[in-house]
Amino acid sequence: MRHANQFWLIASCLVPATAWAGHVPLENEFSMENIADDLHEHYIATRRAAIPDIVCPFQAPPKARVVVERPDTWETYGHKWRRGITATVFWVGEKPSERNPTPNNASSWDTNWQTNFGGVDHPGKRKGYRPAGFLPKLNPFYIALPYNDIAPGGGHHPEASKVIPWYWRVYKGSSWTSVCKGRWVAIHYRGKICYAQWEDCGPFNTTDWEYVFKGKAPKPNPNGNAGIDISPAVRDFLGIRSGYRVAWKFIEDHEVPAGPWTHWNHSDP
Repeated sequence: MRHANQFWLIASCLVPATAWAGHVPLENEFSMENIADDLHEHYIATRRAAIPDIVCPFQAPPKARVVVERPDTWETYGHKWRRGITATVFWVGEKPSERNPTPNNASSWDTNWQTNFGGVDHPGKRKGYRPAGFLPKLNPFYIALPYNDIAPGGGHHPEASKVIPWYWRVYKGSSWTSVCKGRWVAIHYRGKICYAQWEDCGPFNTTDWEYVFKGKAPKPNPNGNAGIDISPAVRDFLGIRSGYRVAWKFIEDHEVPAGPWTHWNHSDP
């Protein structure tokens, strides 16, 4: 089928309060990680300095308190940006066409995707970041990447446990349950960062683990070698359209800041 709080500090420093996210010059785009690292280190230093003033709920004396910090906090699992990736727009309920030969009433992991979503996520009929006419039952900030960890006959592909970094952390013992579905990603375009969940496989390919997990270029396809499908909500937040190049990477759940991608089920988007 074609288709935490620490991080919020960084986002709040980079994002104007009135517009969720702002623009940075193209020549500064690839310095964003250094800026983010510096901000994060400042945050950690500030929180560390505040530790002596924290009231212990167990009334332990200061000398008895032990503070444990996780190693490599900022890049916990070393997820890297995939840069210069062509993005295309797709949506729940999309009809088949020349560029999308497979209908999107179902996804690679949900045979009732459109029904479970609540209707068609029409790209031209919007109310804020959600479809007009109904409140979606699922997050309208979703994406597709060209890999499916579930084999056609059931069970996980043999490479899945070796190449998916979080495989053994989330594997539940079921050979029919994807360990990729619902995974959070960050998508970056010109200083704006949008967050979305991996809900389908594509574009055009479902076996390209070398690109998705190892950072190689996407396999060739008719849509300009596109490497990520984005929902209308992601499109509108970033202010882009099909054919634009973006950067994206996997992130951990605790790194997802509050935003429209976490408040999508509110009646007023």
